[in-house]
Amino acid sequence: MSLDTLIDFLEPVNIAQISNDEGFKDTQLGKHIAVYEESLPDITDVDLVLVGCGEMRGAGMQFTQTQSPDQVRAEFYKLFHWHTEVKLADLGNVKCGASLQDSYAALRTVVRELIEQGKKVIILGGSHDATLAQYHAYGALNKIIDAVCVDSRIDLDMESVLPADQFLVEMFTGMPNHLKHYTHIGFQSYFMHPDMLETIHKLGFDCYRVGKVKEAIEEMEPAIRNSEMFSFDIAAIQNAHAPANYITPNGFNGEEACTLMQYAGMSHHCSSIGIYGYIAEQDVHQLTAKQISHMLWYVMDGIQKGKQEAALDNRTEFNEFTMAFAEVETIFLQSKRTGRWWMKLYDGKFVACSYQDYLTACKNDIPERWMRAAERI
Repeated sequence: MSLDTLIDFLEPVNIAQISNDEGFKDTQLGKHIAVYEESLPDITDVDLVLVGCGEMRGAGMQFTQTQSPDQVRAEFYKLFHWHTEVKLADLGNVKCGASLQDSYAALRTVVRELIEQGKKVIILGGSHDATLAQYHAYGALNKIIDAVCVDSRIDLDMESVLPADQFLVEMFTGMPNHLKHYTHIGFQSYFMHPDMLETIHKLGFDCYRVGKVKEAIEEMEPAIRNSEMFSFDIAAIQNAHAPANYITPNGFNGEEACTLMQYAGMSHHCSSIGIYGYIAEQDVHQLTAKQISHMLWYVMDGIQKGKQEAALDNRTEFNEFTMAFAEVETIFLQSKRTGRWWMKLYDGKFVACSYQDYLTACKNDIPERWMRAAERI
């Protein structure tokens, strides 16, 4: 497989339609994106690759796809270009297959090839079950990964016939399994059966209620930094900030959604980001498309900030703190450039953590993040 062979799975971007035949100014992103129009662009030096996938059959929609990715592009391309160090390419939309499984296979193939080439990929969905194709791209590379999902619900509804409501079952139980750890951010309790949360905890996975996240959103950064795969359902965003989400008036506001996306951009481990659940036909004044375009802009912001980070083995760029808590001796590192934290596990490896984890260790208590990470070794 090579990038040239991916053209069989992709449809080009119609720039004239996206720009309403007006074009873009030199200061707008539309002038600085390498776009697949007639031929695939050279992505050798590209940091971030956009791929659309409007497949909606997994959510029970009668039509196979929507124009949702192009609606987001129309808003994103108009934003101003601030991040000169971040190079961006847009490879158009993945073609919908004759069946839902065909669409999964096409998306998996495209994402797999881009990840193998060392690119960070953003998928503009599509219903949330397309996360499965995103996940299986790592399986095709025989990679064991950490995954993070932002959603108002945990999609484990075995009573539903819709893949969008129960795709996590396959991620958690499918064989061969390539999921090392799963973190769910932003669930809303009244949508969840208590037994489902108990199941998640028995599996050793982490779940964060939306209220807890809003109280200290910076605590989500280490979980996202440690993950290879990030999936975001717009159902996690308040209806007031994303009118295409008609499920609930509650959830994250627009700024909080952008913050979580910025964390995904900053992560050197996170190689794929999916934004799902947007249906342009349900939008009001394109406000949801605008919200998603701002989230994309903050991914770029995160990438530029992440480029400032030094390698962990360059210890002169870190403040090092050796300490013992509960008879465990370990090391905490704080980046002098970005202020982010890491902690050393007993196997010698460093994992992302927060300042709060360091303060907990200073009180001679075991940070829960350290304990749960140690359990997974």
